[in-house]
Amino acid sequence: MLVNRGLLSLLQNDFKSVLTLSGKSLARTAPLTVTPIRTRWNDTNLEVPKPGSGYYRRTVHYPEKYTLEPIPTTNLGGRDPKTGRVVVGTLGGGMKHPFLWVDYKRHVPEGAPPLVEKVLEIIPEPNRTAHVALVGSGENVRYIIATENMKPGDLITTSSEITRSAVRAKEGDAYPLGSLAPGIKVCCVEIRPGAGGFFARAAGTSCTIVRKHDNRVVVMVPNKHEMSFDHRCMAVVGRVSNAIHSSIPVGSANRLRQLGNRPRSGLWQRKTGYHGRKIRAIPPCKEMSVNVPEPPTKIRMTLQDFPYHKP
Repeated sequence: MLVNRGLLSLLQNDFKSVLTLSGKSLARTAPLTVTPIRTRWNDTNLEVPKPGSGYYRRTVHYPEKYTLEPIPTTNLGGRDPKTGRVVVGTLGGGMKHPFLWVDYKRHVPEGAPPLVEKVLEIIPEPNRTAHVALVGSGENVRYIIATENMKPGDLITTSSEITRSAVRAKEGDAYPLGSLAPGIKVCCVEIRPGAGGFFARAAGTSCTIVRKHDNRVVVMVPNKHEMSFDHRCMAVVGRVSNAIHSSIPVGSANRLRQLGNRPRSGLWQRKTGYHGRKIRAIPPCKEMSVNVPEPPTKIRMTLQDFPYHKP
């Protein structure tokens, strides 16, 4: 292949560029950088978001006011909602089901009497692993996460009072962690007071209250890690419903596509016992702060003090 020697020497050596700023010309030497052409297989200059930075299955268009009607959604199919690029390649397709607005906040105002609600119906929700319970009190009706043995006609209590001794709560009741005895199984645990259920919301999951210390309650979350919460954080007594969800076989590849999963790569295989395993110690107890963490400060990069931009 013939190469122009003059062009090759221009690419290898530095060149002088003349900058005209504020009526003055300034000569400087700068290396020539060649930007590669963007092709389908050249993704070196592409900034792809991390899979854990967002939810790439669907976008829910919540209305301004709470409603029991199904909420419209937009299936993303593993694509980023802003850029439209594929982030998760194993998501896509599937049947579109009505999305129900679940209220994760089980609390009453401080000093108010306990709220008693009646379970009207247990509804299987295809968009989440756990079942949903329709509960009502007076003229207020809402959806909540159903517990394992919850059935229509049950009366569930929600109280924000922290009692001196542990209360005798039944399954489905919501109390602060400071009012429950150690050893009780709870779900939908708040990460901070008033934030709504955060831990143990999937089907069959639960947390265990381990011990109490002053105004902190240590809880073992589903991944066996211990976390310290404020004693005012609300929690629901019992285990999340639909515990057999993880043991139900998919059955066929067609059923997997109906669930919204695309074919996986055949190159990846899970390691067997032949490769051994890593036994790691459980990390120390993590204390969850009551205050909302402040967002990081944004740093704006400018060229105001660059020497060539001075008049």
